Amino acid sequence: MSNGLIHAPTGPKRTPGAGVVQGIDPQAHTEHQIKYTVSVRALCEFTAKEGDLDLRFTPTPSAQEGIAGHGVVMLRRPANYQREVSLAGEYKHLLIRGRADGFDPVQNQVEEIKTFRGDLGAMPDNHRQLHWAQVKIYGWLLCQKLDLSEIRLALIYFDIVSKKETWLSETHDVGSLKQYFESRCECFLNWAEQELAHRTMRNEALNSLRFPHPSFRQGQRPLAEAVYKTASAGRCLIAQAPTGIGKTIGTLFPLLKACPRQELDKIFYLTAKTSGRKLALDALTLIKNKEPALALRVLELVARDKACEHPDKACHGDSCPLASGFYDRLPAARTAALAIGSINGGDGAVLNKDALRAVASEHQVCPYYLGQDLVRWCDVVVGDYNHYFDLSALLYGLASANQWRVTVLVDEAHNLLERGRKMYSAELDQAAFKAMRRSAPMALKKILDRVNRRWNELHKDQEHAYRVYSALPDKFLTELQQAITAITDYLTNNPTGINRELQRFYFDALHFCRVSELFDEHSLFDITKVTRNPEKSSVNSVVKKNRSCAVLCLRNIIPGPLLAPRFAAAQSTALFSATLTPWRFYGNTLGLPENAAWIDVESPFKAEQLSVRIVSDISTRYQHRERSVSPIADLIAGQYKTMPGNYLAFFSSFDYLQMVALLFRARYPEIPVWEQTRGMEEAEKADFLARFTPAGHGIGFAVLGGSFAEGVDLPGKRLTGAFIATLGLAQINPVNEQIKQRMDAAFKAGHDYTYLFPGIQKVVQAAGRVIRTHLDQGVIYLIDDRFTRPDVLRLLPAWWKVEQYKTREAR
Repeated sequence: MSNGLIHAPTGPKRTPGAGVVQGIDPQAHTEHQIKYTVSVRALCEFTAKEGDLDLRFTPTPSAQEGIAGHGVVMLRRPANYQREVSLAGEYKHLLIRGRADGFDPVQNQVEEIKTFRGDLGAMPDNHRQLHWAQVKIYGWLLCQKLDLSEIRLALIYFDIVSKKETWLSETHDVGSLKQYFESRCECFLNWAEQELAHRTMRNEALNSLRFPHPSFRQGQRPLAEAVYKTASAGRCLIAQAPTGIGKTIGTLFPLLKACPRQELDKIFYLTAKTSGRKLALDALTLIKNKEPALALRVLELVARDKACEHPDKACHGDSCPLASGFYDRLPAARTAALAIGSINGGDGAVLNKDALRAVASEHQVCPYYLGQDLVRWCDVVVGDYNHYFDLSALLYGLASANQWRVTVLVDEAHNLLERGRKMYSAELDQAAFKAMRRSAPMALKKILDRVNRRWNELHKDQEHAYRVYSALPDKFLTELQQAITAITDYLTNNPTGINRELQRFYFDALHFCRVSELFDEHSLFDITKVTRNPEKSSVNSVVKKNRSCAVLCLRNIIPGPLLAPRFAAAQSTALFSATLTPWRFYGNTLGLPENAAWIDVESPFKAEQLSVRIVSDISTRYQHRERSVSPIADLIAGQYKTMPGNYLAFFSSFDYLQMVALLFRARYPEIPVWEQTRGMEEAEKADFLARFTPAGHGIGFAVLGGSFAEGVDLPGKRLTGAFIATLGLAQINPVNEQIKQRMDAAFKAGHDYTYLFPGIQKVVQAAGRVIRTHLDQGVIYLIDDRFTRPDVLRLLPAWWKVEQYKTREAR
C-alpha cells in the first residue's frame, strides 16, 4: 500500500455496452456519414409528448414491481411467445434501436406491457399517446425485420395489485406504420443533426483540452493519471487524496480527456452536500472559460423541493400554471437552455440552478422537470448521490434505459455508506399515522383503521421498547398495500383537495413497501415502542401497552449488494475522499467490484506545518464526561492565549458541547465564543463560518460529524487550530449493537466496522479543516487517552507527526 501507487488485481477490460444511445454509434460508420443512435422510447418521448405535465396518475410501480409484473404476464404467454425482441431500423442518418416486450407469432401480435396501480381510466391522454407511439414504432421495425404486410399492435396494462391485464389492440398495415415511423424520424432529424455536430465539436475540443492551471499541484497528477487509467480500463477506483490538492479538477479533467477515446456519453459528478456541487460547477466553469472552443454542456440537478416554484400546487395543468402545456413549451425551453452552454451563447456558462430557473421562467415551464429533460442532452451532470444510487434514481434509470456509456465520480465518498443505508431504509411512525388518520377523508377511514389494527398487533406482545424481528410483517404489508391502492384511487379522483398529512403517509408507505422487496440478511426489521412521555422512558425500558405507539423500521445495514449493480452499470467509477482508510472497509460495505483499483495519494503537506498533540490524561468517555469539562476548557484557553487566532472545538454531542462552552464562557469571558446549535438554518451556518476571518479571534464550538466538521474551507489565518474531544465512536445502543452483530457475521470485524473506522474517519475529516494549503500552519489537539492505542494511531494520516501532551493539571 505504497503512497501514490495503484493496486488492483489484473483482469480483462470491461466489455462496452450494447450501443451508444442518443449519441454517435461507433459501429455505424459509412463512407459518407455517421449514424445517430436513438432508442425507440427516447424518439417517442421527444416527438410524441404534448400537452400538460400531469402527475396525478403516479407514482408508477417501482422497478422491482415492474419487473415482477412483466414476469407474471410472460408466464401467462404460450411456449412459442418471443420475449424481449431486439429491433433496429434506419432512416437517413438515424439508427433506431429498442426491445419490444413480446411478440406472439401465432397471432402476429407485438405487445408493449405497462405496469400500473390505481384507476387506469384516470391515465392522462398524453401518456396513452406515448405508449401507442412506442408500439407503432416496434410494429414497423418488426414488419421490416420479418417482411410482414400487417401486424396487430397491443398495449397490455397490468395492474400490479389485482394482477389483471387490460388489453387495447389495433391492426395496422405496413404502409401506415412506415409512414408513422418516418414522420417521427423527420421530427427528430434536425435535432439529431445538431447533436451530431455538438458531439463532434465536443470531442475535438476535448482531444486538445489543456489543464486549466499552469501546472499540477503536488499529488494532483498521480490522482489524475489514476482516474484516466481506470476509466480507460473500465474499472472502479478508490482514491484517498488529501484535502487541498484539488481533487475536483484532478478527477474531472482526466475524465473529460477520456471521453472521446472511451466514447463516453456522459459524466455524472455526485456529491453528498450542496457545497460539493458548487466546487464541481466552479471547476467546470473554469475549464470552459480556459477553452473557448469547448462545447460542453454542464447541468446541475437539484432536489424537487428546492426547484419547485409553486410548492402549494399539485403537479398537473389544472393546478400549476407551469404544468399546463408543459410539453408544448418544452422544445423552445430545451433549445434555449442548451444554447447557454454553446460556444457562442454561453461564454463558459453552466446550467446551474439559477440559470435553469431563468430559462424556465422565460418559457413558463417547471424548472425541475426541465432539468430532468436536459439530462438527456448534457455531457456532464452534477447532482446528489441519490440521483444515481437511490431506489428510483433518475440518472441510473435513464442510463440503463438508454444504454449510455457513463462514468461516475463520487465526491467525499466516505459519506456514501451512511447515505446508502438511508436510501435503502424505510420508517413508519404510528404516532404520525394516528394524527393523519384523525383528519383523513371518510372514504379512507375503514382501510386506515384496518392498517392501525394490524400495526397494534405487531407490537402488542413486545415487552421492551426495542426489538428486532426475524421476518417481515406480511399481514401488515398486505393491509398497507391495500391502503396504498385506496389512497391512489382517492387522490386520483380528488386531485385538488390535497391533504398534506395523507400525502406524506402515502409516499412513506410506498417507500416502505418498496424497501420491503429488498429485505435480506443485510437488513433489519425492528420495532421501537414510544410512550406518550418519551423523556421518562429509554430504549431498554418496559413500556405500558396502552400508552405506546410503534415506529416500524426496515433498516439497511450493508448497502453494498444494492449499490453494486450501480457500479457495474457504469463504464468506470472513481470514489475519492481524504478519508478512505482502511479501503477494504469501504470496498466491503459499498459493494465495490473485486478488481477495484486503489490509490493513496501522497500528501503535499509537511509534518512541520501541523502540530498534532494527543492529550492522553483526559478521558471523554460518557462516564468521565463531567470530570473532563474543566481540563478541556482550560486546555482550549491555554492554547488560545499562547497563540491567539480562530479555533474549532469539536465534541461528540450538543449536550457535551454546551457543558464545556458554558464553563468556558464563565471562566474566560474575554475570549469570543460562538456555538453550533441544533437545526441551524443555512443563514445561521453562514454566520457561524463568517466569524472565521483572517483578523478574527475566538473559539467556534461544533459537533463532530456535523456541518462544520467537513466540506468547510478555512485556509490561512482563518483557522489556527482544532480541538477534537472525542474519538467519534457511535453511541452504544441496541441499534448499533445489532449493526455490530451483522458486521461481525459478514466481515468478522463488528466493532471496527461499526464503531472504530467510522469514528476515526470523522476525526480525520474534522482535523482536515486546519491545513488547507502548503502555506498553512496549525495545531490539533486529540483529546482522549484512547488516541494512543496502536489500532487508532494506524488510522491517522501518515504525514502527521504525533506527540504526547499532558495538561497543566497533570503536570
